[in-house]
Amino acid sequence: MIIGEGLYVQKSFPFTQKLTNHQAEFSVLSSLLDYLLEENLVEHTITVHTDSKVVAQAIAKKFTKNSAFDSLVEEILIKFALFPLLFLKWIPESQNKGADHLARQGLAKALKL
Repeated sequence: MIIGEGLYVQKSFPFTQKLTNHQAEFSVLSSLLDYLLEENLVEHTITVHTDSKVVAQAIAKKFTKNSAFDSLVEEILIKFALFPLLFLKWIPESQNKGADHLARQGLAKALKL
């Protein structure tokens, strides 16, 4: 969900390939950043909420212990650098029902493909 002055967009990003849970979490963040770039929202203050502690910690530390995610983290960090006021905030899953709803929408779309 993207909310701002005169802006309310709810997005989900279906994937055509089979991904693990963590791969999907990293991939959706990358897709969100692509969308924000396409919409030219670079100069806006943006807070991204995630219920993925793995994603939040990897981006904050600019490092992941799991080498399978190295390229995804690197890709995301390159995109992050383009946004001067972009913040990633971890929200426990129990407090992040909106993200869960969007994830389910993305899964439903992917199952239809």
